[in-house]
Amino acid sequence: MERKEIQLLVISLGIVFLTLLIILLVIFFYFLKKKNTYLVEKMESELYFQSELIKTRIEIKDQTLSEISKELHDNIGQIISVGIMQLNIYLDSGKSIKANELQDLKEILAKSLDEIRILSRIINKDNLLQSNFIEAIKQDLERIKKLKNIQYKYNLTGEIPKISREHDLFIYRIFQEALHNSLKHSHSDLFEVNISTVNTVFRLEIKDFGIGYDASQINSGIGLNNMKLRAKLIGANLIMESDSSGTTVTLEYPLTLTNET
Repeated sequence: MERKEIQLLVISLGIVFLTLLIILLVIFFYFLKKKNTYLVEKMESELYFQSELIKTRIEIKDQTLSEISKELHDNIGQIISVGIMQLNIYLDSGKSIKANELQDLKEILAKSLDEIRILSRIINKDNLLQSNFIEAIKQDLERIKKLKNIQYKYNLTGEIPKISREHDLFIYRIFQEALHNSLKHSHSDLFEVNISTVNTVFRLEIKDFGIGYDASQINSGIGLNNMKLRAKLIGANLIMESDSSGTTVTLEYPLTLTNET
């Protein structure tokens, strides 16, 4: 009887150990699969982030080229054309040019020089973004003030935080899209930009005083989806509010992410 009991005990222990081994193997392969899935998802997420980053850089370059084209056509080209027409009038008249006429030409040339300086700042936007995207925002506001005769209020509260260059680009592109949408749709002649750093949050607010829109009927055609997507990619919160008194777009970026990027 003792021998049979020992055999049963050995068999029982063997079954228990085999069961434990199977359980351990199942757990091991389960966690291995979870780890592999996590690594694949992380890799896919990083690839998607990088693809959106490249897309953002291309969009910024495209908009820069578009701004240069408009500046050349709408402003510098017209100013130089006026100057040439005035010179032709003086030459065709056969009379000596008076001091006040030269002064007029001087003012035309000075204005064209100012426009070329604006153009130079637009061309150097890429370099500026690498060091200070806040300054790029201010220059955009100055440009629309000068070229479109639109006023703006700019408020900066707190210190400018150190944010990774990649996230800088996303934040700046969200600002560009919000500003472009307002210029195109709001019919507002005044913009307000508030930038603040409070505790662990960097906040960028763009406000217009135009006609607003109905949030329930708005579609993705004005780039709202792109703005939301880019905010999500950098872990930021995008808030859009609109009524008959105007539209406000607020980006809240948690600065705790700065140390992780």
